[in-house]
Amino acid sequence: MDVNDVEEDEFGFSRNYFLAKELRGSTGKKSTRKLSDIDIVDEQELREAASRIKIKHEKDIGLLVDSYKSLYSKWAFELRCGFGLLMYGFGSKRSLLEDFASSALTDSGVVVMNGYLQSVNIKQVAIALAELLWDQMKAKRKTSIGGLQKAQQPFSSQSMEDLTAFLDGSQTEDGSETKDCDCFVCVVVHNIDGPGIRELESQQYLSRLASCSHVRMIASIDNVNAPLLWDKKMVHTQFNWCWYHVPTFMPYKVEGMFFPLILASSGSSQNAKTAAIVLQSLTPNAQSVFKACFSGMPANELYGVCRERFLVSSQVTLDSHLTEFKDHELVKTRRRHCDGQDCLYIPLPSDALQKVLQEI
Repeated sequence: MDVNDVEEDEFGFSRNYFLAKELRGSTGKKSTRKLSDIDIVDEQELREAASRIKIKHEKDIGLLVDSYKSLYSKWAFELRCGFGLLMYGFGSKRSLLEDFASSALTDSGVVVMNGYLQSVNIKQVAIALAELLWDQMKAKRKTSIGGLQKAQQPFSSQSMEDLTAFLDGSQTEDGSETKDCDCFVCVVVHNIDGPGIRELESQQYLSRLASCSHVRMIASIDNVNAPLLWDKKMVHTQFNWCWYHVPTFMPYKVEGMFFPLILASSGSSQNAKTAAIVLQSLTPNAQSVFKACFSGMPANELYGVCRERFLVSSQVTLDSHLTEFKDHELVKTRRRHCDGQDCLYIPLPSDALQKVLQEI
């Protein structure tokens, strides 16, 4: 291509760019579109339509998943050596992990933890692991079964620290140690990066469990940013992961049942998600002004509160924020009966408001 032609194309692109910016600025018009104007289908209808979608290349997917079975013996050996297994790759790995557990881990107890659920009780998982380990210890020490049963108090009444101490090989109440015992129990965590256990505290508890001498962890991740949940110590010392790329290309049917569909109308949870998306695109000051509206108050009182918190410098700034909120139906006004002033309020239920606070 001629050099002159290249320069002319670059000039034409630049000219069109600035022309478009000028035209957009000259109109001065604001979009009247609202998120509530989107025609959203019913969630149940959308899920039924999704369930009727046929899986493509089903035979090839089956052959691919079967090929991973040749790794079962290697995975079991690495677990016996004290490593954890972390499976990643596109597709649901739920059936793969459970098949591995039922096929290659028959000698040790297995607890399954569904991290894709919105709420998961990690202490209940620790209690189940301790009970399985206790049963294995009793089976190997048949001569002292009676003494063990009398000395050990119920695990459900113990603290998380006591449970992890027992799983890590500390002494039981009858004076016997579990450290020299070669028993171990396994926990299979589907989606260890799930929403219910994604916060730091849950990940620290899980890493503490994984580091116990009698616990082995097998987990799956599906979020590309999942490794950001852990620091160096958690990855290399506590979880002690062996990473395996095992794409299955299987649909997330079970996992997806517990997530609200973005194209479906699902009540307060969807309203909270929509509100969070809008608020995350605003400035920190605008988000703080929105939080100030939570209690519901007249507009003149809101200005005083925002001035005290140094969120706005003038009534004009506050009005611009409120206009933005009203355009997206995040804030509404209603007439108070006592003095006739307009009162600001957020048209979301309390549970949705809590979700919005967590998101922003």
